[in-house]
Amino acid sequence: MSDDDSSPARGVPADTFWQRGAFTDEQLAGGLVRGAVAGPVVSHDRRNVLWKIERLVEGDPDLQFGLSGVDSLSTERVLELMAEAAGFNPDPMVTDGPVGVDPLCVLPALADAGDRLALASSRGETVLLATGHPVGLIMLYRSVGELLGERGAKLVHPRDGFSWHEGMSRREIHYLGDVAVFCDRKSPIHTHSPVPMQRMLEELTPDLVFADHGFAGAAIEAGVETISIADVNDPAPVVAREQGRTRIIIVMDDNVSPSDYWPCFQAIAARFPL
Repeated sequence: MSDDDSSPARGVPADTFWQRGAFTDEQLAGGLVRGAVAGPVVSHDRRNVLWKIERLVEGDPDLQFGLSGVDSLSTERVLELMAEAAGFNPDPMVTDGPVGVDPLCVLPALADAGDRLALASSRGETVLLATGHPVGLIMLYRSVGELLGERGAKLVHPRDGFSWHEGMSRREIHYLGDVAVFCDRKSPIHTHSPVPMQRMLEELTPDLVFADHGFAGAAIEAGVETISIADVNDPAPVVAREQGRTRIIIVMDDNVSPSDYWPCFQAIAARFPL
């Protein structure tokens, strides 16, 4: 890949990254690597990935994301599934060093997501967006939400403002634009919990969910069609796909700078008809 091909930022105003453009796959792959969304080194190393897989297999609820039965495979098999999804070395004897994410694995998953989201728009389906990463992924979800709304999908906001107590903590569901987030009172927080989505689905069942972490897991568990974003150390949705319970999963780093997800938006938007 040449410098020119791998640097779509050259001569392109940054604010156009969040407007549908005409980028090549090579340019988008370069953008994913520069933003550390993908590439030879992402946020979680081999020890962390193996530790999370072991915790899932041992039945840790925090790694299950509300999904039942995802502790049924061996650690070696789960490692194989994650390696296949992300494009890294599946050798179980490798226990240290970085874990990479191949951008050429990420882009087809984003294209599949774009196709399904475009279909939802053309059909006027109800779509629910939600994230357990209210900083990292918020620009991506909000930009996709704007695109969906413009093209005819119905973005839904079940349980907006709903509150409950977990021990001494007050928990709430709020929406940043059209994106549901889990809050400690009014402050959005990172979460793996399936509880917010479980509460939301008590009010309505959308045609499609686009989410991550427990928001995605609870939707899959409830039988709702779900597009999931999963990090390399989030094996539960990938196991659920192996079990035939879900289909589209985008495996990539899920908590880098919000602006660095622009190639993901472009890859999704490119699948919508002009």
